[in-house]
Amino acid sequence: MNISYKRASAIFVKDYKEFSRNYALSIMLLFPILFAVLFKSAGASLPGAAGFLFNSSFVLLTCFAQACLIAEEKERNTLRTLMMTPATTMDVLMGKSSLVFVMSTVVLTISTLLFGYEPANIGVFVAAIVLSIVLYTAAGTICGLYSKTLLDASLSIIPVAFIFMGAPWGAVLAKNYPVFGVLDYMPSSQLVHLLNLSPAGYPAGEVWPPLLIIAAWTAVLALVSVVLYQKRLRDE
Repeated sequence: MNISYKRASAIFVKDYKEFSRNYALSIMLLFPILFAVLFKSAGASLPGAAGFLFNSSFVLLTCFAQACLIAEEKERNTLRTLMMTPATTMDVLMGKSSLVFVMSTVVLTISTLLFGYEPANIGVFVAAIVLSIVLYTAAGTICGLYSKTLLDASLSIIPVAFIFMGAPWGAVLAKNYPVFGVLDYMPSSQLVHLLNLSPAGYPAGEVWPPLLIIAAWTAVLALVSVVLYQKRLRDE
């Protein structure tokens, strides 16, 4: 699909102005930073701290903000207006995702520095974080498209929070309950594997499988969000 960066930029600017006026939504920017400060004293001595910090940030900031931005358009009936403009599906989704991507990148960078996390491989870490931001943005888009109001959007991310944030903890039970082994293939669990790489060295086999699994989840959810948006376009 062709993408008009001018149209996408216009949607980005519109969302930025609306987001900056929505203090209830803007406060979500503080949660990752707050978690980073709270966990800083414990640092590496607190098992799962880094994983919880990033996975919770993706749900509470990236997914939630995107779901609310989409749901707010639907609540005001302006999403239909966007659909009737010359803007293509990718123009709208890129424009509405860009703000969340920028916010997530900035806030997570600050949180990482405050927490003091030092990745074993900066390239792998950046790739995993970028893929995860896109993944949770797509998940937020799906939640927003299924919501009619901001309240619905707030409730719609509960399953996402329960499944994605809980997967790494549930995967620990796989030793005693093999059925929980499937949770190890969730993107949040794979991210934890990458975050736990030893700075002293690691085999390539510990890097590529988690990255590929996260990339696969990202591709699937992004495709689903595009399909659902286009379905919504036809329904209108």
